[in-house]
Amino acid sequence: MKRIKVAFFAENLIDDFDGASRTVFQILNRIPKDEFEFMYFTAVPPQNGKKVNGKIFQFPSVPIPSNETYRMGIPYFSKRAMWIALDEFQPDVIHFTSPSSCASYAKKYGKERDVPVIAIYHTHFISYVKYYFRKMKWLTPLCEGIVSKITYNLYNDLKRVYVPTKEITKDLKKLAKLEGNNLKLWQRGLDNELFNPDKKDLAFIKNITGNDHPNILFVSRLVWEKNLDELTRLYDFFEKKGTSANFIIAGDGIALKELQQKMPKAYFLGALGHDDLSRLYASTDVFYFPSDTETYGNVVIEAMASGLPCVVANGGGPKSYIQHLETGVLCAVNDTEDYYNQILNLLNDNELRSKIIYKALEFTKPLNWDNLVDIYFDDLRKIVRSKAIVTLKTPAYFSPQIQIE
Repeated sequence: MKRIKVAFFAENLIDDFDGASRTVFQILNRIPKDEFEFMYFTAVPPQNGKKVNGKIFQFPSVPIPSNETYRMGIPYFSKRAMWIALDEFQPDVIHFTSPSSCASYAKKYGKERDVPVIAIYHTHFISYVKYYFRKMKWLTPLCEGIVSKITYNLYNDLKRVYVPTKEITKDLKKLAKLEGNNLKLWQRGLDNELFNPDKKDLAFIKNITGNDHPNILFVSRLVWEKNLDELTRLYDFFEKKGTSANFIIAGDGIALKELQQKMPKAYFLGALGHDDLSRLYASTDVFYFPSDTETYGNVVIEAMASGLPCVVANGGGPKSYIQHLETGVLCAVNDTEDYYNQILNLLNDNELRSKIIYKALEFTKPLNWDNLVDIYFDDLRKIVRSKAIVTLKTPAYFSPQIQIE
């Protein structure tokens, strides 16, 4: 049986680099190899001896000035070689993972060669603009308009765009004017064996803090678009009120040094492996997440599955699955006093805390990567089969460059 060939475009192929890469590798680690063949086009190939199953075409890249932990692919300088590699591979489907020049080239090739193009919507860049230009607010409306237009041009006429929450779907239709016919709700999965309340280890936390104060956990890449300004404001509010609590920060990024200066009594743990992270979730008292730019919010779901009550911003992806005072707590974006009061309420009201933990665990139990990945590959089968049927029905006098939908 001829295998379905997928040309997979990803700026970054490092497993566990961020939420998007974790989602990508949930797919790549479950490829039915007897049915599918993948070829990868990337700026950053797998590191530390890790591999993917399939050939890799690497194009040049440069570090992003505002965030050097990321590299931006520049496929322009290897376009001819990339086109040749694609023609030799003869993909049945093209998949790109991020709105980038890499994605633009992937889409252009798909249009020129009549190959269906799909994408998973990982990063809600429209919501990042206000943080990138927080010191030049007068530029924000102009830049939001530009990003919205880019988003429309890139995603609007794809064969399928997988969107993680209804809230982000609404945003894409409203802000980027996407028509929505190709948007498909495709939530993120979860490893319930890894993230669960049984990982609780109070000695682990005590070894970090050396005290018995309540522990407020924040987990994220340390970049300003995660609303780190609000994190520092809440820290200052606790200090001002004289309320004893440990702020525990897990993650790394360009904002680390500045955060350490602004939060001198906080515990910064850096980037953690899955095992330590799962113990951290299960052993702390409140998960605090003020970011309103999340496409989904993997860390929130992981905390919920670990039995850790979540206090999050009423904005972005998490507001789609956090029911206020049921599966978690929603606070007005940037309302520091609201965050403070809701966190104290959770710490002092055991009945409310127990209810939220129970309902959050019930919500996260059905989230399963195997089911989601099955949906993805089944869609690929249908897309390829549908295109083959259309091709067979196309009369000979039609130009082969015209695709009949």
